[in-house]
Amino acid sequence: MKFITRLIGIVLFVLFFGFALKNTQGVVLHLFWGYEFSGPLVLLLLGFLGSGALLGVLAMTPMALRQRRELNKLHKTLQIVQNERAAAEAVRNAPPQPDAINSVLRELI
Repeated sequence: MKFITRLIGIVLFVLFFGFALKNTQGVVLHLFWGYEFSGPLVLLLLGFLGSGALLGVLAMTPMALRQRRELNKLHKTLQIVQNERAAAEAVRNAPPQPDAINSVLRELI
């Protein structure tokens, strides 16, 4: 499986590298207020891909942090419930205390 994954990675790298070599002609990017930026097409595409990925990660950060906080709170709640359950199980399985039996018998007599 690792071999197939690496083979696919190598094939994709060769394809993208070939794409980059084929698209080295210069392009002009017209911005607002009369500004222009010129550069190779492949570099502009790579820059926009990187900035889009960065914006996507930044957009997902608040939700990921919120889910992490909720998960930590649920883990703490689960730990409390498990401790209470273990304590109840220990009380239920514990043998009766002899003093308690003697005091009950004294009250009956």
